[in-house]
Amino acid sequence: MTKNLVVIGAGMASGRMLEHLFDTQPGAWNVTLFNAEPRGNYNRLMLSPVLSGEKTYAEIVTHDAEWYEGHGVTCRFGEKVASIDRAARIVHGENGPVPYDRLVIATGSNPFMIPLPGHDLPGVIPYRDLEDTERMMDLGAKPGAKAIVIGGGLLGLEAAAGMAARGVDVTVIHVMGHLMERQLDEAAGYLLKKALEAKGITVLTSANSKEIIGTDGHVSGLRLDDGTELPCDLLVMAVGIRPNVALAKEAGLAVGRGIHVDDAMITSDEHILALGECVEHQGAVFGLVAPIYDQAKVAADTLGDTPATFTPKEVATKLKVTGCDLFSAGDFAEADGRDDIVFRDPARGIYKRLVLEGERLIGAVMYGDTADGAWFHGLIKDKTDISQMRDTLIFGPAFQGGAQSDPLAAVAALPADAEICGCNGVCKSTIVDAIKGGATSLTDVRAQTKASASCGSCTGLVEQVMALTLGDSFEVQTVKPMCPCTPLTHMDVRRLIKSQELKSMAAVMQECGWKTSCGCASCRPALNYYLLCDWPGEYQDDDQSRFVNERMHSNIQKDGTYSVVPRMWGGITSAAELRAIADAADKYNVQTVKVTGGQRIDLLGVKKQDLPDIWADLNAAGMVSGQAYAKGLRTVKTCVGTDHCRFGTQDSTGLGIRMEKALWGSWTPAKVKMAVSGCPRNCSESTCKDVGVICVDSGYVLHIGGAAGLHIQGTVVMCTVKTEDEVLEHTAAVVQLYREEAAYLERMYKWLDNVGLDHIIERVVTDGDSRKALADRFYYAQQFMQQDPWAERTKPEFRNLWQPLADLTLEAAE
Repeated sequence: MTKNLVVIGAGMASGRMLEHLFDTQPGAWNVTLFNAEPRGNYNRLMLSPVLSGEKTYAEIVTHDAEWYEGHGVTCRFGEKVASIDRAARIVHGENGPVPYDRLVIATGSNPFMIPLPGHDLPGVIPYRDLEDTERMMDLGAKPGAKAIVIGGGLLGLEAAAGMAARGVDVTVIHVMGHLMERQLDEAAGYLLKKALEAKGITVLTSANSKEIIGTDGHVSGLRLDDGTELPCDLLVMAVGIRPNVALAKEAGLAVGRGIHVDDAMITSDEHILALGECVEHQGAVFGLVAPIYDQAKVAADTLGDTPATFTPKEVATKLKVTGCDLFSAGDFAEADGRDDIVFRDPARGIYKRLVLEGERLIGAVMYGDTADGAWFHGLIKDKTDISQMRDTLIFGPAFQGGAQSDPLAAVAALPADAEICGCNGVCKSTIVDAIKGGATSLTDVRAQTKASASCGSCTGLVEQVMALTLGDSFEVQTVKPMCPCTPLTHMDVRRLIKSQELKSMAAVMQECGWKTSCGCASCRPALNYYLLCDWPGEYQDDDQSRFVNERMHSNIQKDGTYSVVPRMWGGITSAAELRAIADAADKYNVQTVKVTGGQRIDLLGVKKQDLPDIWADLNAAGMVSGQAYAKGLRTVKTCVGTDHCRFGTQDSTGLGIRMEKALWGSWTPAKVKMAVSGCPRNCSESTCKDVGVICVDSGYVLHIGGAAGLHIQGTVVMCTVKTEDEVLEHTAAVVQLYREEAAYLERMYKWLDNVGLDHIIERVVTDGDSRKALADRFYYAQQFMQQDPWAERTKPEFRNLWQPLADLTLEAAE
């Protein structure tokens, strides 16, 4: 006897289930198929090629009218289901009821629309179906049209690329730090962003949408939380999906995030099955095709009373975003006990990262060359022991079994035309010929062939070719690299950041061939500083790449409490400030109040959780962070000068205050201390500071390069100037030159030793144009740097960072 099957939803999940059903149980069911869309099953994954013009809608139709008619399916397309009567087993459609013996719910998912002000304006759409696609296609017919896509996941990027292919000016807004963060790590996300920008798409990451703007009742732009306004004619939200469970919930089925199903895809009602994006199985919901197709087969078997079990499998994601090959599988998050193997080819835009745990491969991310993705996925899925091929694993299956572990043997096996330096297209034979022609050092080879002269990532390989050719006479140059992640020195990296216009850590690590996926505790703070220095206003400071004191904006003490030092301009304070400090010391049970060598007051022993409150109190008294923890300006120490001292020749206090107010907040390679002494008696100890000023009758003598810590170093005289304005310009210029040329953590006196005083005098003193340009760059950066971090961190959204995870004292007492 033929039974009645009602299916709600004519998408890819139910379509695949019907295919299995008709193949295995022909004639067993009278099928009625409801669909809210006025059409049957089509391949939603192919909407992007339709949008870009590569395909037509007709080419992506999976089941046409003839297919439904041939299998006797009653199609109720364009008709919504009003309710399900489980007791009577009837589905009530808008055009009448249909009885069922079994019911399959495949209602899919709904696009999530961020409830921003203006989200309901005409012209704000999701990217979910053919109608959405047609709206975007129509926009491409309008000259000069602009579109904004909110969401940097796969769907959003496909929407952006499709519209861009039709000539639309597209901007992608993504709240996270890199694109497709669920599938890709930061390095692969950077490469994807670079490729999309090459196609003319503007990509803004770490960007938070605040309000959708409307004009004459239609969307006209988007305002970000930093005040930026972006115009648009169409705004597409592609920020995720939510299982469509409303109908099931109204029918009284068990629902969590999705409709609860068991291993046979049966819901809490034995007569009702569910599958696809609307279901939840063992706490998981599904958005990828592979597991949904597995569900479809299980559901078809269940309808035929054939025992079947849905078992989620390890899923690999091979993605094609507008010509960009991407692959990810497994778990590639950072965690203790895991090791990375990383391969980068900057010239070809290739990145591969394998994540190992013990002797097993547990995750893989690849960009640009994904040919071996299936093989790596198999290793992950099968939990293969990779110990015997660990050294060559990154090169894929072709290099396993016979590869030699001796690196020189591998280089010897390379043919003469093998490319060694991808940036400059230098092959092995060119390098060998240069060596035979007399190039005996890496510098010689670089000069003659340009091999390793660009990004430097092939330096090790060039040295191996040299070692193979020269034998024992070759000695590797002992140049200390920046860290184990790279063979490049600090200065190499600084040069490349500027010359290649690298503006993110991911860009530096990819283009410079980092050996790790995301750097280490040594290189990340350095890169963060170099990027901040070279690209002010474009690069955003990465707080997590700073040392703990800089992250906490206070110096941690040996007992776990913190030191709080408010700024006192030039060492000058007032009764009101002193009262505020005294009140704070009482209120927060400060253990010690100490006058520092930099003419400030240090509050020692402040508990971590009290930091935002004590900062707020000091802010209210007009005081800001003294940045006693910073790689930047700490203090400008002064004497009283002509105000009170009978020996003073100039207003040293006033000048010191001017200098501190001009230079505070500036990040530098290492800490910077300054002083202004009102006469040659030097009460402010200007001759042991990074920058010191000695006031004399005729003007000001500028000293640089002093230190009085672990290393005792006297200053050297840079120049003598006549006015305070000249002091400020020369000081800003020399600090900027130090910012641009010194290695991270290199104090000014060490930088002075490296570059020489003559170089500094030429750039800062002799050449007025150079000095002005340096000072201008410094003050340009200052507009982004002079923000009180204490005031920022007292805002409610930051306060949880200072709260303890648990009160262990109370727990122990209980």
